[in-house]
Amino acid sequence: MKLSQRAKNIAPSATLAIAAKAKELRAQGKPILSFSAGEPDFTSPRAACDAAIEAIKRGETHYTPNSGIIELKKAISDYYRTRFGLDYPTAEIIVTSGAKPLLYEALQALVDPGDEVLLFAPAWVSYVEQINLAEGLAVPVKTLESGFVPTRDEIEKNITPGTTGMIINTPNNPTGAVYDEPTLRMLADVAVRHDLWIIFDEIYERLVYGVTKHINILQAAPEIRGRVILANGVSKAYCMTGWRIGYALGPREVIMKVDDIQSHLTSNASSIAQWASVGAIKEAESDVERCRVEFGKRRDLIYGLLSGIDGLHIQKPDGAFYAFVDIRGAKVPDDIEFCQRLLEERHVAVVPGAAFLAPGFLRMSYACSEADIKEGVARLAKFVDSL
Repeated sequence: MKLSQRAKNIAPSATLAIAAKAKELRAQGKPILSFSAGEPDFTSPRAACDAAIEAIKRGETHYTPNSGIIELKKAISDYYRTRFGLDYPTAEIIVTSGAKPLLYEALQALVDPGDEVLLFAPAWVSYVEQINLAEGLAVPVKTLESGFVPTRDEIEKNITPGTTGMIINTPNNPTGAVYDEPTLRMLADVAVRHDLWIIFDEIYERLVYGVTKHINILQAAPEIRGRVILANGVSKAYCMTGWRIGYALGPREVIMKVDDIQSHLTSNASSIAQWASVGAIKEAESDVERCRVEFGKRRDLIYGLLSGIDGLHIQKPDGAFYAFVDIRGAKVPDDIEFCQRLLEERHVAVVPGAAFLAPGFLRMSYACSEADIKEGVARLAKFVDSL
């Protein structure tokens, strides 16, 4: 059967592939420790589960409005007003079956064939492939020499007449970097000067540590509201990855087109998951804070342990739940071979930096127990010593 060129060109998700391989080896009885998946290990909040059960009892098992139930859209609107001081009416909000479909639909609405989209590398694995699916061109902007934060000079080098937009992800996956207000103002100014749209992916916005604060780009530059789509969801902060609920806030004309695309792609998100999300957003604030505090402790633990391994280097992450480790000093040809051998020889699953446009690094998720972190880093240290 003939395959389309689009299907031939697409690369599978490296993070999901490694997570699947780890599960397969564990099923074979291997003592696998996996640091690959970006998924909290906590269960969903009681408020979410109770709201879902009540929705089932009420018979909320039918199609909902394509863009989401009004109760959830109002909860999202209230959340953004309270948290960021941003006022979005429900007509400027859409609920999707997870943040991934949301980003796909937004890119389909914004990107024409040949359009160039700036990414700040290291960047999440799916951005590139989703831009490719829209027949656009992903243009990585290097941040390795500037603390994983983009600079104006590096951005300007990569802007051409074909550049139409940029994706900003803060707190960042895979680096854990959090962009400060001056950086966001600079990015907003670049967008205005070059007439670019922005997808602002803040899915990890509740997971920041120490004195660091997450700033929404419209708090830093409210004048660019008409060119920004805010992307968020309940998966990370509320430990609801399996419920598959993402959402976007943005200009009405763009949200309407995203809604049109969704109507032919997935229709509405799960009715029960939407009601669960209402419960979470309204009533699970204490759960969110408890998880954030725990992730902060794990961040400190993994950073301290990794910092003690000769030949490896790490910048302390300020947000999300990833440690991005520089292994260029290790005696292995590349990060892909490093990760393969680490899994085979020491039974530790991590993701190579090449998947994030950063060869020579690896990503470790610390969304796992402290015991697993201690044991996993100990195995990693033994592996490095054996090279």
